Amino acid sequence: MRLMLYKFKSQAASDLILPGPQGDALLRLLGRQPTPQGIFEAGDLAALLQRLEAGLAALPEPSADVDDMDTDDEADDAGRPVGLRQRLWPVVDMMRRCLAAGEPIVWGV
Repeated sequence: MRLMLYKFKSQAASDLILPGPQGDALLRLLGRQPTPQGIFEAGDLAALLQRLEAGLAALPEPSADVDDMDTDDEADDAGRPVGLRQRLWPVVDMMRRCLAAGEPIVWGV
């Protein structure tokens, strides 16, 4: 079975690659259905960023018992589970950069 990867690209930020489960979770947090191709229009980024930040803030803290929508058992250097909030933080940064530059974000193209 081939692992799905999302590669988010923009002129205003470095490319960002997310494994399929985290990319799917990102799109769901933003109110979108997971798709292999898409675009976050520059004009929509402010609302999407606000929605993403609110969605990440509402996620539970990862623990050894709760996987936080993540599908692997990775831990950080201190042995704490790595949760979805931590994995998606680079997307917040990318959205901020693209919003400031007025550039869209695309994936799968």
